Amino acid sequence: MRLTIFLGFSAVIGLSGVVKAQCPLYQQYSNQLHEPFSTGKHNLSYARPIPACRTFYSKEVEAEIQHMRSVIADPDLFRMFENTWPSTLDTTIAWRGWSNATTEETLLGNVVEDSQELTFVITGDIYAMWLRDSANQLQAYVSLLKPDAKFESLAGLFRGAINLQARYILESPFCNAFQAPDESGVARKSSLNSDRITPSFDYYKVFSCQWELDSVASFLQLSVDYATATKDFDFFKKGNWTKAVETILHTAESMTIDTYDEVGNWQKTPYTYCAPYGGTPINDCAGSPHKGHIGLIRSYHRPSDDACTYQYLIPSNMMFSSALNGSSQIMERITAPESTSNLTTWMQQMATGVRNGIEQHAIFHDPTFGKIYAYEIDGYGSANIMDDPNVPSLLSAPFLSYLPRNDSVYQNTRRKILSKANPYYAWGPILSGVGSPHTLPGKPWPMANVMAILTSDDDDEIRANLKMLVGSTDGYGLMHESQSAQVKGVWSRQWFSWANGLFGQAVLDLEKRKPWILKESFQ
Repeated sequence: MRLTIFLGFSAVIGLSGVVKAQCPLYQQYSNQLHEPFSTGKHNLSYARPIPACRTFYSKEVEAEIQHMRSVIADPDLFRMFENTWPSTLDTTIAWRGWSNATTEETLLGNVVEDSQELTFVITGDIYAMWLRDSANQLQAYVSLLKPDAKFESLAGLFRGAINLQARYILESPFCNAFQAPDESGVARKSSLNSDRITPSFDYYKVFSCQWELDSVASFLQLSVDYATATKDFDFFKKGNWTKAVETILHTAESMTIDTYDEVGNWQKTPYTYCAPYGGTPINDCAGSPHKGHIGLIRSYHRPSDDACTYQYLIPSNMMFSSALNGSSQIMERITAPESTSNLTTWMQQMATGVRNGIEQHAIFHDPTFGKIYAYEIDGYGSANIMDDPNVPSLLSAPFLSYLPRNDSVYQNTRRKILSKANPYYAWGPILSGVGSPHTLPGKPWPMANVMAILTSDDDDEIRANLKMLVGSTDGYGLMHESQSAQVKGVWSRQWFSWANGLFGQAVLDLEKRKPWILKESFQ
């Protein structure tokens, strides 16, 4: 029998459709300390909800947690892994079901034949699905992903997210965050506010409409993750995946135009964003002039949701190029050789064009570090030299499979990013690392420390970051969004599902690359 599960913050609803457990809001639950505490000096709280209040169960994930109990020697480090890695499954799988069926119909097994699995993944403390966040949240479990046709499997979870993201992209390709689908039965509110955005969109379907290139890149990366792990290429022949990819290509291409047409007239991009209370690009909401047709794609916003200074956001272009190239291999597998659409060729050519644009226009000479990548450029020679902790970042370029971690320009860039030469690098006795204008200077984001671990071959650097992370949670044993470098207990967001999952990924990665580090103490 096919089954739908709606998992709100206050109740878990199962097959019968009745509430089987009253559950506290996780924002409140995670803001308190719970026994049993870890036995290390940091005395970290146990932060997982009780089993009845978890939003998805995976026996593979639970088995891996138990396996890591014997791998990780430090009790505080294990507690952090135990709390963080399953966070997405424990707290953010808000609804699962099937398309073209109401919750009641699905509960009874009355699902139409051509229906698709759907998974609505919220960020955690915000009841909305960001394309970027949800893809990254699920990526934490790629190492356990395997072919499985069952709805209740990890593979089913991935398929549902891909299907729902494809729907969102087809409906509003410039938007980044969405409300629950019709089938969920969740009451939706209008997201209309004082912002003026073109093109128009449905305020009852869209939660936020900021054009972030990494949002559509995340859909492509989620697709690559699923295809690589399962080899289930038949899945992509169904539903709207091909249409969504074609929409992404048209949308991305529309954001490559020059600020001036051939005779010198000013021309706006098809997307514009005016926010009276902050974040509005200059020049009547169009942003600074950009030289067009250089291979790069404009992005109005960063993965932090902050407005770009220059709209050729290089990390997002890196991610888009890499993910587009990877997903072109899916398209090649599912497209008939005699097809006249040539989507595979278009994808490969665009991916190559973006890469060429990065290498030709985004490398600058730093007097101390040598050749480095800029964070943002305009194509005219202007550059914003910094990095932001949110992925995609310059620091994450090898993680994005854009380049190898030993690439010389990357290594130069990395040294600058992880130093006081980066204007948003923050340091202090609590945590040192890359911060963000999203939370003001002086507040490093643990996500960047995790990414430093994932992109490092230096055992001492990895040890130092692990020790800082273990000691910076204020006893909660969870990844915060940001943490004051100077003052203990001053942080934003008591739990950040995306960063939680990434930390778990890093620990699992260390088990494969450097297992001896996990046998050490970080007290």
